[in-house]
Amino acid sequence: MASLSSLAALSLLLFLFCTDSVRSATTTCPPQKFKNNKIFANCTSLPALSAALHYTFNATNSSLSVAFVAAAPAADGWVGWGINPNGTGMAGTQALIALKAAGGGLVVKTFNLVSYGSIKEEKLSFDVWDLAAESLSGGATAIFASAKLPAGADQVNHVWQVGATVANGVPAKHEFSPANLAAKETLQLAGGAAPAPSPAPGSTPGGSAPAASAPGNGTSGGYRMKEIKLGSYLGVFVLLAGLIGF
Repeated sequence: MASLSSLAALSLLLFLFCTDSVRSATTTCPPQKFKNNKIFANCTSLPALSAALHYTFNATNSSLSVAFVAAAPAADGWVGWGINPNGTGMAGTQALIALKAAGGGLVVKTFNLVSYGSIKEEKLSFDVWDLAAESLSGGATAIFASAKLPAGADQVNHVWQVGATVANGVPAKHEFSPANLAAKETLQLAGGAAPAPSPAPGSTPGGSAPAASAPGNGTSGGYRMKEIKLGSYLGVFVLLAGLIGF
């Protein structure tokens, strides 16, 4: 029979293994405190242009609330984020673009990226609301929005970009560097699900609700759990049982 001290040591080893596995299975992006104190359930560091996406997905009413964060390459530039309902590239993307307003400050406009050479400022093919933008420290800009997704959606193809110039209220073409061309991916929404809050008077289109709040000081910490390899745990338990039996 194993001694009590041996059992205690083995239990401690198992606890440390499990704790380390959970920590290594967690991904984060830099915490961000927004001036409007909005909080999001998840955050992912995007693979290009040093951008990040804070988001909350409400599966009950298929709404996605986001804060897209990126820095324009010039003071009078623009940043943009959008969803492509029918493809994975820029063409066909329904975009939200933040740029400087004529009277100062920032404004968010909606554009249909018809092709790589043509964009149109117009209503998007899906409902969007709560559009806003704010300047952040370090020269970054945040775009806030909520979007209505098709019922049952579990992923979206999203695209993001930054550009240096704006002409007559329309963003000029961005660079075609490898980073710009890589600014697209498929966002899995299952990990960003949040319980649906009770409807409030003056609710947004489609019964959607703003991003769910979480305890904190207005900082979106951006923790998202990946799948934990339960097979590893099973192996440890088997080993532990064998040692105890020995």
